[in-house]
Amino acid sequence: MMVSEYLKQHTAEYHDAAENLFNSGKIFNKTFTLEDYKKIIGTNYLMLLNSEAEIFRSLSGNFSEKLQLGSRRKLPLIEKDLAGLAIKPRSASEELEFSSEYEALGAMYVIEGSTLGGNVIAKQLSRTEGFDQVTFNFFGCYRENTGPMWKNFKEVLDGEVTEEKYDEVLSGARKLYTFLLNVN
Repeated sequence: MMVSEYLKQHTAEYHDAAENLFNSGKIFNKTFTLEDYKKIIGTNYLMLLNSEAEIFRSLSGNFSEKLQLGSRRKLPLIEKDLAGLAIKPRSASEELEFSSEYEALGAMYVIEGSTLGGNVIAKQLSRTEGFDQVTFNFFGCYRENTGPMWKNFKEVLDGEVTEEKYDEVLSGARKLYTFLLNVN
């Protein structure tokens, strides 16, 4: 089993908990409100604020080019969303720490995976009443490149991580999910 499959299996409960936390079901029956959206953006902002710099620092050596790290920064995009929604930016409360580049890869798996869902959410909400003035900077971050960017990430992950490192990668993913589910 490749590490991406391993992660998918072992983080499913966290993924479901995040969907519940954000009322994701309401997105598809068009009862999702601007307040719901502000909650998702605010929480994801705090997650990125407290983790992105540390993830990128941990991965800069071996993975910078392979993962095209330069084009994966999302904090500046979500800051534009905050401004558009008139949400006041906050300062980092407890910057997450990753004990290795493998933990950082696991955390990045959560963030990159969320761009797949984000793309779908942006499309759906752009057709939902009340969202006509919203620009989806974070959720639409890769636009038509969403598929290829995810494929690249998964290929690097599966190509570089050997089985004895799976638990370390999973540990990083769990760390980030736990933060996301508990931050407020």
